[in-house]
Amino acid sequence: MLVKVFGSAVQGIHANTITVEVSVVQGIKFFLVGLADTAIRESQQRIESALLHNGYRMPGKKIVVNLAPADIRKEGAAYDLPIALGILAASGQIPEERLAHYIVMGELSLDGGLLPMRGALPMAVQALKEGFKGIILPTENAPEAAMVEGIEIIPAAHLQDVVAFFSGTRDIQSYQAPDSPILISNSLSELVDFSDVKGQENIKRAMEIAAAGGHNLILIGPPGAGKTMLARRIPTILPPLTLDEALETTKIHSVAGKLGKTGTLLKTRPFRSPHHTISDVALVGGGTHPQPGEISLAHNGVLFLDELPEFKRAVLEVMRQPLEDRVVHISRARFTIEYPASFMLVASMNPCPCGYHNHPEKDCSCAPGVVQRYLNRISGPLLDRIDLHVEVTPVAFEELSSARAGERSDLIRERVVACREIQRERFSAFGGIHCNAQMSSRGIRKHCQLDEGGQTLLKVAMEKLNLSARAYDRILKVARTIADLEQSNAIRTEHLAEAIQMRSLDRGNWAG
Repeated sequence: MLVKVFGSAVQGIHANTITVEVSVVQGIKFFLVGLADTAIRESQQRIESALLHNGYRMPGKKIVVNLAPADIRKEGAAYDLPIALGILAASGQIPEERLAHYIVMGELSLDGGLLPMRGALPMAVQALKEGFKGIILPTENAPEAAMVEGIEIIPAAHLQDVVAFFSGTRDIQSYQAPDSPILISNSLSELVDFSDVKGQENIKRAMEIAAAGGHNLILIGPPGAGKTMLARRIPTILPPLTLDEALETTKIHSVAGKLGKTGTLLKTRPFRSPHHTISDVALVGGGTHPQPGEISLAHNGVLFLDELPEFKRAVLEVMRQPLEDRVVHISRARFTIEYPASFMLVASMNPCPCGYHNHPEKDCSCAPGVVQRYLNRISGPLLDRIDLHVEVTPVAFEELSSARAGERSDLIRERVVACREIQRERFSAFGGIHCNAQMSSRGIRKHCQLDEGGQTLLKVAMEKLNLSARAYDRILKVARTIADLEQSNAIRTEHLAEAIQMRSLDRGNWAG
């Protein structure tokens, strides 16, 4: 007898429906085909144990399991449940009539319990798209799948629950998401706020510009100047996630298994801060069983690289393509996976190994040429892709001891949100472009036109600083953002001058 059960395979952040075909005929032996990985090929022992411990029998016949389409690689133990149901139905132990209406996924323990899995959210999205009545999955994954409205979510804790459901002897109450707003605006952390920062007004200004336009930013300064402290406050001024952004970001974290047991939509923009010992695969994604890397987990949020020169050069170089294309392609012999990677890069670094080059009070103890060699750890092409280079200087005692509080993050965020709204309207006709940092060359020519004074100023800057064509584009994008913050349709000379000023590492004499 031949029975079909439907499962799902996650590729990238999207899912494909998999047909689990089970044939039980005269003969012996168990065959599993359809480009399955080791975890799936080991399913026979788990399934056989689960069936025997719950009063069912493994047919003493020839069992052939085909996972179709056969050219899509299937990974993970979550196919245990659909294969087990297919065997029970094909051997006449349960009816098969209701199997065609549901996607079924879940890993079996030896006693029949269902263990949680990854990727429940994209599976539910695909099940809804293909018109299935519902999806049956482990109880722990129900809150995650319930983010998708319009499809029945059936949580199950044990194989017996699922068998009883398809046999019609027991009904399972579908999971209902809590009656609360599906997405709320970002709320300020009680521990982190720009009002706590003393002085550093020029750095706050640079961060406001970066947040308003989605620009990449690098902070250069001596130890203890506040680089890390300032960077960790950037999420408090970023605009709240839209519903589409929240869903896409949550899908990435679902595939990576980072959602936990709450299984709710991410309500704040991600802030990822990997250690400088990270490998290139962990940063960009991939591996034997491809998973999203840190740059994809930072999608629609911030990737913070502290002490940038301490990262291995090969690790930093893999970011060059994602910084431009805002997507990561993981290629293998049989397939290619695509992960979104539209993140805002924020980096910090000391100016030299001792940390006191260009310090207003302390002398640098580095030997001649050491400063330049230290900066050369970061390639020119990577620096070219960072829009804002800002020097962070130590805060004077008078400012540190002042009782006056700085401007609150929520006030800065209001200006950022207003600026992003201007950009949203500007790029409404262009799919995939949401802020000035994502502008194409055609968009720059259209929206970043300069008057005669601006053209002259930019020409002088290009010649004196020996800027590349990419740096030219970045300066225009930053100037456009500064103009948007001031609600100005035209880019004035002062907007352009401020954008040029925030390119510290392009100055030929910066390293001495």
